[in-house]
Amino acid sequence: MSYTIALNFEDGVTRFIGCKEGETVLDAAYRQKVNLPMDCSDGVCGTCKGHCEQGAFDMGDEYLEEALSDEEAADGMVLTCQMVPASDCVVQVPVASTLCKTAVGKFNGTVASVASLSEDSIELAIDLDDDAELAFLPGQYIHIEVPGSDTHRSYSFSSLPGERRATFLIRNIPGGVMSGYLTERAASGDRLSMTGPLGSFYLREVSRPVLMLAGGTGLAPFLSMLEQLAVKGCETPIHLIYGVNKDDHLVKVDALEALAEQLPRFTYATVVVDEASSHPRKGYVTHHMDAEVMHDGDIDVYLCGPPPMVDAVLRHFDAQGIVPQSFHYEKFTPNQVGEAA
Repeated sequence: MSYTIALNFEDGVTRFIGCKEGETVLDAAYRQKVNLPMDCSDGVCGTCKGHCEQGAFDMGDEYLEEALSDEEAADGMVLTCQMVPASDCVVQVPVASTLCKTAVGKFNGTVASVASLSEDSIELAIDLDDDAELAFLPGQYIHIEVPGSDTHRSYSFSSLPGERRATFLIRNIPGGVMSGYLTERAASGDRLSMTGPLGSFYLREVSRPVLMLAGGTGLAPFLSMLEQLAVKGCETPIHLIYGVNKDDHLVKVDALEALAEQLPRFTYATVVVDEASSHPRKGYVTHHMDAEVMHDGDIDVYLCGPPPMVDAVLRHFDAQGIVPQSFHYEKFTPNQVGEAA
């Protein structure tokens, strides 16, 4: 038996490694040429300390408290030289990937389809090459090189991890480099190069109610997260509020309906900003965050949208005195995925 360990480095790079039964994370990483920080490898120095965000493991009792205190262990801190996984795990490594002699993954694929979903949204589907072992955490993004240019653009996956066809929701920006390619030149079979996965915005283990807030094509990572939850099963309440500027900017609602059928405790609400809209819920997502979905703050909040939306939600929480148990957000600009927290 082996387990998949996602190593998240502080520069946003994620590297996936396989860990054999009874093998420490440090040994598994070195076996796969990822040089995690270490000095002693005996649980003495604490150099290999990281944080396990999800998954089961055994730390044994062969390490010194000076290397890892009881308080740190209770908070999920680990010594990778002692950590023996008992399931798939996600481990935060507090150094840059370059210092561990590993690099962001490079992948290739072909354009499967390009679909105009609305005046401002395009769905791109890419068939990965057979040898492309592209793993990612639901919510993460990847750089896609724009054919015919020396630039790339960053997009969150909307598809389920592990699928051979990766999909993305892309905002159609007039004059945009990627938008121009997709609307004017793209054809099935075009070759695309990608690097990733990247980002600290991803689905954590669900242990309490979840509130998801999406703005425009910021819906993409939530589709990936919800697909993952549908596969694994989830009995925890999950509510998504999806806001757009105009009625015809609402896309993938059929996918949300299908996910609601698969996840019995998943609900969603769509919101339109345009005052002339006849949509039953108008305004901004902050106008529709009632007490029922806030669970008195006993929630994990995930937010993906343009910077003004992120800032508005932060101000709303502050004004209402709301302090979620955890709050993960990603700001994106029209051209790239932006700051994550």
